[in-house]
Amino acid sequence: MRCISPAESANDNERMTAMTMDTRIALPTDTEIELAADLLKRGGLVAFPTETVYGLGGNGLLGDAVEKIFQAKGRPMDNPLILHVGDWPLTETVCTPSPLAQKLMDAFWPGPLTVLCPKTGIVPWQVTAGLPKVALRMPNHPVALRLLRRAGVPVAAPSANASGRPSPTLAVHVLTDLAGKIPLILDGGPCQIGVESTVVDVEQDQVTILRPGLVTREMLEQVTGRPVEVAESTLRPLQPGETALSPGMKHRHYAPVAKVFLVPDEDPIPRLRRCYREATAAGQRAAVMCFTEDLPALADCNPYDLGGRHHAETMAQRLFAILRQVDEAGVDVVFSAVVPPEGAGLAVMNRLGRAAEFKQVK
Repeated sequence: MRCISPAESANDNERMTAMTMDTRIALPTDTEIELAADLLKRGGLVAFPTETVYGLGGNGLLGDAVEKIFQAKGRPMDNPLILHVGDWPLTETVCTPSPLAQKLMDAFWPGPLTVLCPKTGIVPWQVTAGLPKVALRMPNHPVALRLLRRAGVPVAAPSANASGRPSPTLAVHVLTDLAGKIPLILDGGPCQIGVESTVVDVEQDQVTILRPGLVTREMLEQVTGRPVEVAESTLRPLQPGETALSPGMKHRHYAPVAKVFLVPDEDPIPRLRRCYREATAAGQRAAVMCFTEDLPALADCNPYDLGGRHHAETMAQRLFAILRQVDEAGVDVVFSAVVPPEGAGLAVMNRLGRAAEFKQVK
């Protein structure tokens, strides 16, 4: 990787048409934010940190720029994207939120909540995969907000990883997946939350969680004063021909190269040990993902620490980094404990389930 100067980066947009390009990581100084914002306005791509994961941003009003996102990630274009805004006035240009949707935005923005609303005609079809609603959020990260406000346009931004891979929570994760495919990565340090935002659909008076995150069902119900539904597709694969209403629902997601299997036992230690021994005996390099409390009992099973059994927020923060670590270690197969899909645990199990393609040890 060759580092290029800020002056050279002004020509990054022209290099986007090349098969490969120089990719540089930059600290988010005022100069770099200015360069990144200019790149976005001119139709280029920029990876940037949010409080959830790193995003790969392109001008959400330019269909060609949005298509570059799909190309860089290798992402199927039937998978909708989220538009990110840094100012409230931009919201009205891209969607028409209902009073209930606006109430949720007021309560949780800036923050890790994405709201689906009817889109306006200014939104290119590439953003929504042709669907009538657009997913919108305002991130709660100082670098993201500075960039979005300086760019002055809604920015389409899925996670900044190769399609299907674990989402990036460090700038180096982005570089690993997208080096040579994008010109610039703004390094804002580790992401605080570690899993993508909660995505909700608002239909009349009903709120439905399409993708769980750290804004939980209980938190939403406190604001709405009414029951909130959870789409049953959050904990199963989409069926053939089923439409993905939210990012993160369709195709293989969040998965390492290693095969992941879920071990849904209340006391997972015996089965984790047995699975590890059988895989090792079969010549596979195996690992287990377990709770902090179970590490001593599984010390000889190549364990990775998910976090405390009752600390789902910690698991969310660690999960994607662990899935990348097992690949770096050359692991072939991973057996993972599971957590109850309640509160923040629902977000953990949604990601872990999709990483395992919902395969369980029987």
